[in-house]
Amino acid sequence: MTRKPRTKHYHRLPRAIQAALLAGLVVALAGCSETITKHGQLFRESDLQQIQPGMMQEQVKLALGSPTTTTTTGSGQVYYYISSTMSQKAFFAPEEIDRRVVAVYFNETGMVQRVASYGLKDGKIFDFLSSTTPAPGGNEDGILKQLFRNLGQRQIFGE
Repeated sequence: MTRKPRTKHYHRLPRAIQAALLAGLVVALAGCSETITKHGQLFRESDLQQIQPGMMQEQVKLALGSPTTTTTTGSGQVYYYISSTMSQKAFFAPEEIDRRVVAVYFNETGMVQRVASYGLKDGKIFDFLSSTTPAPGGNEDGILKQLFRNLGQRQIFGE
């Protein structure tokens, strides 16, 4: 008596189930990636170079748009343009990883005195245009510290 050779029987999943499993795998892998989102007013260096001493406030608004916030100091007004970079991984809450503040300083007559682009460098507020840090204890120093105070803390929406 001769035996029939054994054949392996593989059960193939229907194509619809294979497609659903593949789609689920793609979604799961995509959920592991990091999403970077930028908010606020983002400027190139060339945008900031347009702003020259002697320009009026309305000319600055035409070139850069409306400021995020303004303050009045003893020597004039300051326009602040704030932008932030957020990182979100998978299903976790987003986290702010960078913040930039462009400050346009005006004198008492409303003309530009100078422009600064602040960010954090080595944990300290740093002007990337002049490569300096603001003088400690001054009015400007206090406002900038407030604008950078909660950088890096997780944002919980709805609070």
